[in-house]
Amino acid sequence: CGTRKIEAALLNHGFKREDVIVAHPEHLEKVVGSNTNVIGVTENDPLGMGPATSTFTQLFCGEAYMAVKFKELLNNPAIQRYKPKIVVGGAGAWQLEDREIRNRLGIDCVVIGEGEKVVSSIFEKALNGEPLPEVVYGEVVPENDIPLIREPTIDGIIEIARGCGRGCDFCVPTLQRYRCLSIDHILKEVEVNLRAGRRPLLHAEDVLRYKAKGLEVNKEAVINLFKTVKNYPGVESVGISHFALSSVASAPDLVEEISNILDLGKEGGWLSGQTGIETGSPQLIKDHMMGKCKPFKPEDWPCVVMNAFEILSENSWVPCATLIIGLPGETEKDIDLTIDLIEELRTFKSLIVPLFLVSEGGLKGRAESFTVEKMTPKHSELFLKCWEHNLDWGDTFLKEYFITKGGGKGYGLRVVFSYAIKQGKRLIHMCQNDYEYNLPAMINDARNGKINVAPLPIRIIYRLLRSKSS
Repeated sequence: CGTRKIEAALLNHGFKREDVIVAHPEHLEKVVGSNTNVIGVTENDPLGMGPATSTFTQLFCGEAYMAVKFKELLNNPAIQRYKPKIVVGGAGAWQLEDREIRNRLGIDCVVIGEGEKVVSSIFEKALNGEPLPEVVYGEVVPENDIPLIREPTIDGIIEIARGCGRGCDFCVPTLQRYRCLSIDHILKEVEVNLRAGRRPLLHAEDVLRYKAKGLEVNKEAVINLFKTVKNYPGVESVGISHFALSSVASAPDLVEEISNILDLGKEGGWLSGQTGIETGSPQLIKDHMMGKCKPFKPEDWPCVVMNAFEILSENSWVPCATLIIGLPGETEKDIDLTIDLIEELRTFKSLIVPLFLVSEGGLKGRAESFTVEKMTPKHSELFLKCWEHNLDWGDTFLKEYFITKGGGKGYGLRVVFSYAIKQGKRLIHMCQNDYEYNLPAMINDARNGKINVAPLPIRIIYRLLRSKSS
């Protein structure tokens, strides 16, 4: 929803509606012309350096898709022909802080942090032909000054809070001051998205901390939020983006109440959102993310995770959780504790995605990013344990998603994905038995064509998904 917030900020400043256009990158030639002075781009991962992108790029080789598409956008014929000023912001803008990178890509200005209070002056300079500042650090926008979107967002995303405040070393949002938007503000954005036929998807770093008192969950405020949004005329369902396991464990009755409000569990319906396990080691929690476990203590973290997963399972919530491999000071004992925790979570319907540490947020300049070359057999065991968990639950997800939502094509996709799941399990067993958990060696052999990693299913899935999206 970042682009829509910037659009609203420009319109609120006084730019004319006909002069501000939000366009899909594939349609730039329809809107960029001789009268285009400046283009703003919102990017989450422009160079493919984010945790998810860098992890999978290292495993499967090739250039990151996000980086490829970003360069395609900047090299669009319309942009190359008319040469408008290029201003880039968004969560991944930190990757473009280096002048050499900006010059190579043809970027005139980068906005790092919140952009609503600074973007209008940048665009005015561009319109007047004035030089743009190369790097601008955005200002914290008070909740009452965060603009209302004028047009719908992708997937109906509606910001309900900004920032986090838990203070994890590796994360950028934790560095931002925590603020919540009013119910009135949220409902106006619900209406904007409903007019475009999009269900509301409530977005915050932890939706359960809406109107929280510090890190203590405000149950009354959260219940009021979900009831008000769910009962808004035209709303049939409500989605969420993120939640914290410590919030779940500290307020099980709140999770149950939200499930009742949203009618979860009926006809197999469930709610999913992203959350962070990050590690099973109390020591790493203490060293790098003390705020993540609050109101509990670091030594309680494995139990907090287990209790939270049990609460979620009982209430038809399906967590998509992340783990971080390669935290500073990580020992083999820490990895063993995390492996033990993943084993304990095996019975809960969920996805657990292991990601390599990226040196950003509070760790930027203080720690090295983790790479596949640094993987020990113990790292590989943890990585594969997570993917065993995901593949074991894969067929359940395929039945519940593709069959109910995809019709005949959904059935076909399920068949293809089922084959891919079997191949994934085969590769895991190969790494365990033939390579004794030496994943870097197995990856190297795959790159050199010494082993078959079954690329055919991947090609079939890619073609089917392209067909489905067209």
